[in-house]
Amino acid sequence: MNLRDLQYLVSVHNCKSFSRAANECFVSQPTLSGQIKKLEEQLGSSLIERSTRKVLFTPLGEDVVRHAKDILRSVDKIQSVVQSHGDPMAGEFHIGLIPTIGPFLLPLIMPGLGELFPQTKLFLYELRTQDLLQQLQKGEIDAAILARLNWVLPYDQIDLYHEPMQLAVSKDDCLLDSIDEVCLEHLDNRRVLMLEDGHCLRDQALDVCFSAGAREDNRFRATSMDTLLHMVATGTGMTLIPDLATRTRVQGVRFIRFKDPAPNREIVMLTRKNCPRTDALLNIARHISQTVSSL
Repeated sequence: MNLRDLQYLVSVHNCKSFSRAANECFVSQPTLSGQIKKLEEQLGSSLIERSTRKVLFTPLGEDVVRHAKDILRSVDKIQSVVQSHGDPMAGEFHIGLIPTIGPFLLPLIMPGLGELFPQTKLFLYELRTQDLLQQLQKGEIDAAILARLNWVLPYDQIDLYHEPMQLAVSKDDCLLDSIDEVCLEHLDNRRVLMLEDGHCLRDQALDVCFSAGAREDNRFRATSMDTLLHMVATGTGMTLIPDLATRTRVQGVRFIRFKDPAPNREIVMLTRKNCPRTDALLNIARHISQTVSSL
C-alpha cells in the first residue's frame, strides 16, 4: 500500500467516476483501475462495487476512504510544516468563507495576495457557518472567514474588519424616494426579505429589523444575496445588505446608508489553536484588513 494508491482511491470517491479521477490524477484509466485493483488484493476485500454502472463503494470502501483522507491530510500538513521553515508563505492554504462574504471580498483581495505572496497556493471554499466550523475542527481547512459569533469557540480569532449594513430598497419605493440616510425608525412596520435558515446574516438582520418594528415576509426566503436583491428590485420588500455587497449594482435596487450608529457586523478569521502556520495566516489577515480599510 502506498500514498499514490490512496490518492487514486480518494479521487475516484470524490469524482464518482474512474475516467474523471484518472484525468484528475494525470494517469490513464487502465493504470488507475489497475492500481485500485491491486490495493483491493492487498487488503483481501472489495472496496468498490463493479456490478453497477455507477461507482458505488462498499461499506469497507467508505471506511478505507475516510482513513485515507486523514492520512493524505496529515501528509499535506507535514509538507506544509517543512515548507514553512524555509518560507512561511510557501505551500497550500485552505480557507473557507461564508456565502455573504466570499463573492464580495475575494475579488478585492485576490490580486494583491497573488502579488504579495506568489509562492502561496490558495484553495477557497464557500460554505455556511456550521459547515465551516466542522471542516475547521476536522482539519480540512486552515482558517474560516465569517461574521463574529456570539458564543465561545475553541479557536483563535483574528479581527479583520467592521462592515456596516445598508438598506436595499426598490428604486420605486416612494416612501424612501428622497431620503439619503435612514434610521431604524424607517423600518417600523415594513416588510423585510431575508435569507433562508443557516445564514448567519439572517440572524443578524432579524435582530436589527425586529428591534426596529419591521416584520419578516415569510412567503419568501432567499438562498443567496443575489436572489434577495432581485426580489427587492421587484418591489416585494426591502432587506439589509453588508457594505461590500453594495459594490455590486443590481438594476432596480437602491442602497441607502444608515445614520450613525449604523447596524454592522464584525468579520473575523478563525484558526485552530497552536496552528503551525499562524504567522502566514496573520499575513493573509493583515492584507485583508488593509485592503478593506483602504476602501
